[in-house]
Amino acid sequence: MRLLLIEDDLLLSRSLAASLREENYAVDVATDGEEGLFKAISSAYDCVVLDGMLPVFDGWEVLRRLRLEKDATPVLMLTARDAVPDRIRGLNAGADDYLTKPFDSEELLARIRALIRRSSGQASNLLEIGDVIIDAAARTITHRGEEISLTPREYALVEYLALHRSKVVSRSELYEHLFDEDDDTLSNLLDVHVSNVRKKLGHDFILTRRGHGYSVE
Repeated sequence: MRLLLIEDDLLLSRSLAASLREENYAVDVATDGEEGLFKAISSAYDCVVLDGMLPVFDGWEVLRRLRLEKDATPVLMLTARDAVPDRIRGLNAGADDYLTKPFDSEELLARIRALIRRSSGQASNLLEIGDVIIDAAARTITHRGEEISLTPREYALVEYLALHRSKVVSRSELYEHLFDEDDDTLSNLLDVHVSNVRKKLGHDFILTRRGHGYSVE
């Protein structure tokens, strides 16, 4: 899953980005509202974590402009302004959730997971695909009762396809959602990850749709 973090506090931004990457997310970072809005509109993100107080455009203006272009991208507002009118303003502007600083990192992660699940029409943390069970909260995968060891990118691939089960997901969409802006998306990384997942979960777990992409049924 690919996230965009728009936060002008450099220490907090680095810390949050590192924590999110440890949880297997691909993370892009912006440090002002103008840069953040450009990235949010230009790329596909599974969730945007948006600070309220930003240079150039504040978070509410970023959100207003983003919603003119994209309705479906989940947005979690993260700000030190905890007054009720500020929360109402953010939610009315199109935010899907609101978390005030200081915050607990586990709560932030739980809220991000919930937003991604809801945007995919999935209520539970557990995704069952035949004999494969994906626990999105624990970030684990079991196959016929046995926990399977996957790399962070392999896990992200399986989770994304599972959240879009029975749909054909194009290679370009997978690249957009699994790799951040610093990854070399011109390599054969995706093919390698698909091959490795098939070795661990069965050749038929990920189906190839020639000329279109991949799917799980």
